[in-house]
Amino acid sequence: MTGVVRTAFRYVLHRITEHPDTEVTFEAECLWCDWQTTPSTDPEPVDVECMSHTGRSGHKSFRRLRTSFAMVVRAE
Repeated sequence: MTGVVRTAFRYVLHRITEHPDTEVTFEAECLWCDWQTTPSTDPEPVDVECMSHTGRSGHKSFRRLRTSFAMVVRAE
């Protein structure tokens, strides 16, 4: 048989994980004004800053951001 092409597929399981050489950072921004928290590797100070901003301004809505770097690796 000429011109017949056969393809074999091999499936390998993968998983996504946080990159080991980077830190997770947390930050938040007010949805009512341009106020933002200072980025931190600990979420607690970010939450405290948001509550303090609410106390001073009455603004109660925030976008909270958790940033990390990820990588896909072969599952073993």
